Amino acid sequence: MIVLNYKKTFFLKSVSKISDIKMSYGIEVAFIGYSNSGKSSAINALTNQKKIARFSKMPGRTQLINFFKITSDFRIVDLPGYGYSQAPISIKLKWEKILFNYLEKRKNLKALVLLMDIRHPLKVFDYDIINISINLKIPILLLLTKCDKLTTSKQKIQFNSVCKKVKQFSNINRVILFSSLKKIGVQKLRLTLDNWYNQYCE
Repeated sequence: MIVLNYKKTFFLKSVSKISDIKMSYGIEVAFIGYSNSGKSSAINALTNQKKIARFSKMPGRTQLINFFKITSDFRIVDLPGYGYSQAPISIKLKWEKILFNYLEKRKNLKALVLLMDIRHPLKVFDYDIINISINLKIPILLLLTKCDKLTTSKQKIQFNSVCKKVKQFSNINRVILFSSLKKIGVQKLRLTLDNWYNQYCE
């Protein structure tokens, strides 16, 4: 099994619509979630680079599809966050259109990393993404982010609750407790990406 060196990951490009991607080779794993779920921080932790993915205390920063190159045939993709309540409705609809067009039309997409704040998991849009991925036969790794915000006992309670609720969805491969700050779950994330790479790039 090939083990990837995520420290060599670098930013590739940003696009506002899938027709601008122009990359028909290789595979992609997309990071997706609510605008405050910690996608950029997770990518930084994954790659052990502090600023490879730009993040802000203000939700909704990621407004484009951002591509990061791990190897010549493997990319991770940071998708626009959904559900940012303070954004104008026209902007939210634009972000959602970009998001759903990528999910439904991008043939290189092979898997999703679905991020949820452990304190507020499985909200409406999360279920929408899960159901879309089922229809597209795309596997999901579910990250319960910001777990350092809870005590160990509360982490366990939330983890067990989420696992019970998603048990019905056959495409959710794994649920992981994750903290970018404390580096909890980072190695498990890397292992899952390694497995997907070896599965789809053979």
